[in-house]
Amino acid sequence: MIVGIEHTAIVANDVAALANWYVDTLGFVINYRSPGATFVRAQNGTMIEIFASEFPRGEQQLRTQGIRHLALTVADFDAAYETLKTKNVNFVSEPMESKGNRVVFFTDPEGNYLHLLHRAEPMPEKLE
Repeated sequence: MIVGIEHTAIVANDVAALANWYVDTLGFVINYRSPGATFVRAQNGTMIEIFASEFPRGEQQLRTQGIRHLALTVADFDAAYETLKTKNVNFVSEPMESKGNRVVFFTDPEGNYLHLLHRAEPMPEKLE
């Protein structure tokens, strides 16, 4: 049946600027452009589709109902965090650690929540 998630979509006020931010700040690459959308791809092959907004954004908080953040995995949490700090990323939390897992929340230029994630151990493939 379902084998995975190919991409997540983000609706943006400025498609090109947001796509470029994901490239310049997070190291994604432009995978595909069409007149209405741009796909950016992470090193592991996952993608984000960015397309133009037709309606204004409602107020969002980290715990507003709906899809709330994208977790971006990193091999070296400290290095990734320091790199993002030098790029003036808007952090909305301090780095946290729980059970060896490290996370920090931040936003992209259009206010979408993201977080860096480094797991001490991979998630179990299946809970029983």
